[in-house]
Amino acid sequence: MSDDLRKVFAGARIRHLRQTKKMTQAEFAENLGLSTSYLNQIENNNRSLSASVILALFNRFGFDLSDLALDESGKIAVDLGEILADPVFADTKIMPQELKIAVLNTPNMVRAFLGLHRAFQKSREQLGHLDTTLTETEASVAPMPYEEVRDYFHYKDNYIDELDREAEKFARTISQTDRQRYTLLADYLSDAHGIRVVETKSAAEAGAIRRFDPVTQTLHLSATSTAATNYFQMAYQVGLLEQGALIEKLLDEAGFHTQSAREVCRMTFANYFAGAVVLPYKEFVEAASEMRHDLDRLAFRFDASREQVCHRLSMLQRPGQKGVPFYFLRIDRAGNITKRHSATSLQFTRFGGSCPLWNIHAAFEGHGEILRQLASTPDGLRYVCLAFSKTIQSSAFGKTSRKYAIGLGCEAKYAGQLVYADDLDVSDPQRFEPIGTGCRICERSNCGHRSVPPLARDIKVDHHSRNVVPFQVD
Repeated sequence: MSDDLRKVFAGARIRHLRQTKKMTQAEFAENLGLSTSYLNQIENNNRSLSASVILALFNRFGFDLSDLALDESGKIAVDLGEILADPVFADTKIMPQELKIAVLNTPNMVRAFLGLHRAFQKSREQLGHLDTTLTETEASVAPMPYEEVRDYFHYKDNYIDELDREAEKFARTISQTDRQRYTLLADYLSDAHGIRVVETKSAAEAGAIRRFDPVTQTLHLSATSTAATNYFQMAYQVGLLEQGALIEKLLDEAGFHTQSAREVCRMTFANYFAGAVVLPYKEFVEAASEMRHDLDRLAFRFDASREQVCHRLSMLQRPGQKGVPFYFLRIDRAGNITKRHSATSLQFTRFGGSCPLWNIHAAFEGHGEILRQLASTPDGLRYVCLAFSKTIQSSAFGKTSRKYAIGLGCEAKYAGQLVYADDLDVSDPQRFEPIGTGCRICERSNCGHRSVPPLARDIKVDHHSRNVVPFQVD
């Protein structure tokens, strides 16, 4: 590898850090002991980060070099690479180095290109009659609300510092006694906001998990929900009531294309606040390390659900106090990804299903037990993968229960910090099952489970022979 490729360029990340601190280039440069012109060159990727600059960034602003491994530019590069696998670009050969340079030097132009391809994809689907149920709003060039909000959190590493710290501060105010936190939070809503919390069967029968009546100032929670779910819903209500100004500020900064996306994100911010109240950052990250990420012990310790614990583990990206980087996802029985985030190099495909060799699909066959798998991806990285099923029972005969599979995992180099890997031989490459992100972008040529050809590769059909997969990948 050449010296140029070893250099660390992080202009967009440094500029974002400076703007977050509301500092001019001159002020920021003075804090780092640099000249303004030197900083300007760094921000424009004309200079790489030297060891002394990285040390100054860490000492003055808590900037962690590990942030650069999986920062926003890396994730955008993954998305760009997947889009460029589209057959429409078949005659355009772009090297991985070119992707990285484009993302580092012209991130806004790359985002515009991603948005343009998204609009093209929707137009292509419309013309091909692949989805006749698209509404006029959904067929517009603007991204669909859930997609836009999902991308926002994806590029934020699923960590919103200001909101997380406010939740942590609030959690401390209701955890100072030996009383159950559930009771403390219900009392808080009554004392601070005059809101009465009641668990009712009528809410469950109506299919409501939470319903707030502003007239009677009553928060109705489902009597069939778990205590962990109802505690989360009370914390969600607190988030809406007390974090309105901060949420509005964050929404303004996000600059969503539609009001619908803004409202989806308002809900997501309140959910984020609630999750961070249930599992306060510092206390949780320390407990996770101490308990070696035992999901059930952590759930018991914090009166939380397994899913809440898994989701929170994927969010531990606070500068200077990061946890083990995990991926997290939830899929339904049709294979649709309903929740996803990755603080690892493993990214999830935007189009099509996930790899059938991944243990998350086998989790539906179990009854909630945690499955383990050692898996390797085409980029050569190795992972410890956990998966389990979750069933939400219906409240009436004839209504189908909802069943999901939850996936959680991290790179095998962190196996020593996982209780689940104690008896797994992560030193033997043969123990790792080869998996991919999804068939349309997976480069493996010898997989007997392939459902469709990879978009960026040619295929051959041998009319004299037939294997499990009816074509060969060049």
